[in-house]
Amino acid sequence: MHDMESPPTPMNDSTGDGMHNMNHNHTNMAMNMNMMHMTFFWGSNAEILFSGWPGTRLGMYILALIVVFVLSVLVEWFSHCQLIKPGVNDVKAGLVQTLMHAIRIGLAYIVMLAVMSFNVGILLVAVAGHATGFLIFGSRVFKDSEMTSSVKTSDLPPMSC
Repeated sequence: MHDMESPPTPMNDSTGDGMHNMNHNHTNMAMNMNMMHMTFFWGSNAEILFSGWPGTRLGMYILALIVVFVLSVLVEWFSHCQLIKPGVNDVKAGLVQTLMHAIRIGLAYIVMLAVMSFNVGILLVAVAGHATGFLIFGSRVFKDSEMTSSVKTSDLPPMSC
């Protein structure tokens, strides 16, 4: 037990209690987290996906809403598209499926990260984008009613939680 070293004393601490550095670090961390919300909020003054974007300009916020909406629609398109034709080489088909899966998951994670900005507008357009994409690509609305249940509807398996 007597071979163990004692912990080093903090440098630049005139009081010797270590509190000066901890308080200083806490203050810096609080100043760097000005824009970070941990609860849902309304408003166009937000940070979504990238530091400083869209910022405080309403036009950039509207662009961010459009981007998240389009990304959500694309996730649904990848979930219901049929790009692989019957009779294609299994290896080629497997590589295309893998690439499509990677793109779909990547887009879904980007949408998830955008929603994690806790901005209610972003949440609403993400849900609206997924709903619109499903309506267009996954529902019966735009499909031939003659289709049977034995017909393959997508190259990718459904996303699951």
